[in-house]
Amino acid sequence: MSEGPAPAEPGKVLVIACGALAGEIRNLVRLNDWGHVALECLPARLHNHPDRITPAVERLLEEKAGRFQRVLIGYADCGTGGRLDALLEKWPQVRRLPGAHCYEFYATAPLFAELHQAEPGTFYLTDFLAAHFDRLVWEFLGLDRHPQLRDDYFGNYRRLVYLSQNEDRGLLDSARRAARRLQLDFQHVPTGMGDLASSLNDVVHLARAG
Repeated sequence: MSEGPAPAEPGKVLVIACGALAGEIRNLVRLNDWGHVALECLPARLHNHPDRITPAVERLLEEKAGRFQRVLIGYADCGTGGRLDALLEKWPQVRRLPGAHCYEFYATAPLFAELHQAEPGTFYLTDFLAAHFDRLVWEFLGLDRHPQLRDDYFGNYRRLVYLSQNEDRGLLDSARRAARRLQLDFQHVPTGMGDLASSLNDVVHLARAG
């Protein structure tokens, strides 16, 4: 007779996150000494295929969630069109990050709304995207081979806003270079961890409370 699934360990938290958030989540876990928080990351490239995000999250939930008191999904809606939220309705101990995308939860909804209202034609970068701009934007869109496509992709944009999570001169310089290459005005908005930090903190406290 097979044994049933292992019961959830009291206080244990699982974070299933986009790989683009891995560094920030690990920093939060380390700084807060959250030894009871486990992290599972999915490839950041899933953002290029948002229809694959929900099935990938579901597989990890089915495999691992039962062993944890609480689970935080380290995604916003991220282009899933509500499918991620529909999945999470089946898991009462699971919540996701707020908002439509990482720009919103890093900036928090009020600031992001203000930025969007000031200039709807804005292209956003985070620390991760600033660090990997060449691969994830320039090369993925084929601009390294066909620079004339810049107007097709970015002709309606007016500025690039860099939402920074950390003070890093190298990343700031990378974001400025990205703005010049895309021929956009540049603005730097330090956000810190925003709702990523508060959401993880809330889930940790819920797990401790049982």
